[in-house]
Amino acid sequence: MATGLEYFKKVYDVVPGWVQKMHDYNPAMLDHYTALRGAAMAPGVLSVKEKDILLVGMNAARHYARSMVYHTKGAIDGGATLEELIEYLLVAFNYGGEEALQIGLQSFEYALELTNISADKISHEAPAIDIVRYYSTFASKDKSKTYFEKLLSCFEAKDENALKHALLDGNVVSTQMKYILMTGIYTTVLKNAETDYWAKQSREIGVEEAQLAELGYICLLTAGIPSWFEISDALIQK
Repeated sequence: MATGLEYFKKVYDVVPGWVQKMHDYNPAMLDHYTALRGAAMAPGVLSVKEKDILLVGMNAARHYARSMVYHTKGAIDGGATLEELIEYLLVAFNYGGEEALQIGLQSFEYALELTNISADKISHEAPAIDIVRYYSTFASKDKSKTYFEKLLSCFEAKDENALKHALLDGNVVSTQMKYILMTGIYTTVLKNAETDYWAKQSREIGVEEAQLAELGYICLLTAGIPSWFEISDALIQK
């Protein structure tokens, strides 16, 4: 593997300041971290694109814009479409509420820049329903348009339970990946009972144990060792 500085320059085009400082204070520490990140983000039962875009959704949900934006680039570089990105950012609402959608606009605007797409922008203080309406303008298929119509209907009716389920319906992104995201969100915020609940729900709709394990590796990257403690409790012993 390339040195830590070379690795992160390849990932982000530049060496982020936090990487440079880790190298300056302790090069060996950066080497170990680089090896850990490389292993966690390697393609497996989850693709690199899926890992990056899951991290976008998890960090939007927990209102951590910095990591969300970093992984937006990885997701787009890995082939994620704007419509895929939108659905991961929408699922974040199920934990992080309106603020998660507002923060998620930073990811979406960055994705527009990365894809050289010119589009109108919306205020980062816009209410959730307006953000959903904004995202609906990027729907390219009848199925997607129907998906957004259902979401907007739930918002207008203020039916939180129906909205929660509608956000998890498969559209451009599968229901399985959305359940994996929900499991990851609760893992990163160290909610043990909820992590176990969503892991069980994920299995019931066909998510594999190996996918949940790989989810745990990327949670560890963004939320530290305690997040591995949480998801390891939910994993079935091999």
